[in-house]
Amino acid sequence: MARAVTQGPSCLGYPLSIFFIIINEFCERFSYYGMRAVLVLYFKYFLQWDDNLSTAIYHTFVALCYLTPILGALVADSWLGKFKTIVSLSIVYTIGQAIMSVSSINDLTDHNRDVAFYIALSMIGLILIALGTGGIKPCVSAFGGDQFEDHQEKQRTRFFSIFYLSINAGSLLSTIITPILRAQECGIHSKQRCYPLAFGVPAALMAVALAFINICNAIKQNSVSPQFAIKNRFRHRSKEFPKREHWLDWASEKYDKRLIAQTKMVLKVLFLYIPLPMFWALFDQQGSRWTLQATTMDGNFGSIQIQPDQMQTVNPILIIIMVPVVDALVYPLIKKCKINFTPLRKITVGMFLASLAFVAAALVQVQIDKTLPVFPAAGQSQIKIINLGTNDATVQFEPKLQSVDVMSMKSTGYMTFETSQLQSLNIASGNKTINAVVKLPGGSRHTLGVKNTATGIDIKWLFDNVTSKPEEGNNLIRFINNLPDAVNVTMGGTSFGTLMPLSASNYNLFPGGRKDKIVAVRNSIPCSVTSKAFGFGSAYTIVINRCVGDTLNVTYSEDIPPNTVHMAWQIPQYFILTCAEVVFSVTGLEFSYSQAPSNMKAVLQAGWLLTVAVGNIIVLIVAGASKLSEQWAEYVLFAALLLAVCIIFAVMAYFYTYTDVNEIEAQLDEEEKKQGKKDQDDYEKQSEAVSQM
Repeated sequence: MARAVTQGPSCLGYPLSIFFIIINEFCERFSYYGMRAVLVLYFKYFLQWDDNLSTAIYHTFVALCYLTPILGALVADSWLGKFKTIVSLSIVYTIGQAIMSVSSINDLTDHNRDVAFYIALSMIGLILIALGTGGIKPCVSAFGGDQFEDHQEKQRTRFFSIFYLSINAGSLLSTIITPILRAQECGIHSKQRCYPLAFGVPAALMAVALAFINICNAIKQNSVSPQFAIKNRFRHRSKEFPKREHWLDWASEKYDKRLIAQTKMVLKVLFLYIPLPMFWALFDQQGSRWTLQATTMDGNFGSIQIQPDQMQTVNPILIIIMVPVVDALVYPLIKKCKINFTPLRKITVGMFLASLAFVAAALVQVQIDKTLPVFPAAGQSQIKIINLGTNDATVQFEPKLQSVDVMSMKSTGYMTFETSQLQSLNIASGNKTINAVVKLPGGSRHTLGVKNTATGIDIKWLFDNVTSKPEEGNNLIRFINNLPDAVNVTMGGTSFGTLMPLSASNYNLFPGGRKDKIVAVRNSIPCSVTSKAFGFGSAYTIVINRCVGDTLNVTYSEDIPPNTVHMAWQIPQYFILTCAEVVFSVTGLEFSYSQAPSNMKAVLQAGWLLTVAVGNIIVLIVAGASKLSEQWAEYVLFAALLLAVCIIFAVMAYFYTYTDVNEIEAQLDEEEKKQGKKDQDDYEKQSEAVSQM
């Protein structure tokens, strides 16, 4: 077993270098999770990709981040050593973060010819980040453990607890801060979400992390070559070679018995890892599907407005609370009830809970889908009516399709008609009537403004060119001038231009959850009023009716309803998934450590990280192959797949025999001592025989 490095300067009984390593890990995790928190929204709203492509690229990136630890381990063990590997790949990591910040500076909506270049730049940045974060991941914790001497076992154990806490602290703070930075407005050519700042701060933190690395000699680890064992097995198929109990025993001609036994223990655990990627396939969708789900929800928490990507903070907050609660209360209570809650049973329960979390997400999605507007199909037209007059109006859709009464200064919802059947309208208001021929294109929405006047009935057709619900919690606002004179309209500093009587402005985009001042200037006289709070994800038509003194009178017509399902409804699914993580991930790491031989614990750590990578690849495969049009159905599919895998794992766990690594290694040590003594005795006998000749 390799001995720890000679201890340098200490503080509070710990090597001084440990504090630098913990700060380094905090900064690195802040950098990684901060960038990842806003990544799927960057794909969707900045690069303008759809949900499926954004999700696919997101999980491809996460998979790369958990595949590259294998490369990092090889480089560290075979070439550079842990310290040089961490420093070199941290530089690559920082460059990648900086490239992501630069790639998000340009306003793509004004420079479409540059889109391909900036997409390519983003992909280069993500590849460098994946190489950096994954490459240093298997090195940093082991590098920290190397700082302790053999007699500091207690301090080393505490170090790993603090190390895990620094990971969650970095994750928590970054998922709070970077979405706030993203929500700011900045841009060179026009105002946009401030992704350069959201990516730039993690880049700066990664540069800070680089400064806190302390030097320590790397420890090279050996392992049995399975390839040699397999090759040797088939080389000696003849009967003159005795059968071996295990296929790795065919490597005994090259490797000693101790190393072969240790490799058997590792492969035994790695085989048990095979079903585990399905858990991560669900778990890592917090940053993709669940974040996209939050964009269609109401984030108003009273005085605090929660961004969709900030909902990811629920997980690290709950982790920090639940890990000590589970360790101090839940597990002792289970033990008191005389339930043998073994590590593999904990992992099985974790998989089951993750499946339940996706059932909860599906139930939330069903409620969200009920609130989404229905847009017309290709052969349909949707019409809503706004009565701008002082008398009630009756509108008859001919031939005898539907009749609707509209009160003064009120509006209807959208009514759907087959375009081929709708021919004309008959409108009555007061003692006047009018008939109008209708010729509307299919697959479109229209607003009909109706106003009775002294001479008759005026009508105004408006083409509503909104084909989807506003995303990211924004609202679309437009104005109709119901005054007899032209007015110049502004809202919250945004100009809607000059509107002639019975004319409408275009829609403008406004952030959700706020009130703005509406100012209408008529004959150089301003009138104003504070708008109502529009909520999130809505579209409104605001009718300017009167200007009394300096007070503006307006009415609101809802074109698209705001998000009504609150983001707080995501908390149960986050809670269940966090419970799953506590009993699955933490237990899995502990189980891997306890079942691994002393000089191969890093191998199992790399194997554990590989299950995360495979899990993200599963997301790409399942989401691409399922072709489900409903998101709730995709959630149910993932839940069902994990439940099936959970049953398979439970069967595998039932037949698994736990290994007492210390006892086995002690037996191997004793056998080596006996063999050494026997060899020594044989040597002495041979020497004595030679001397007597």
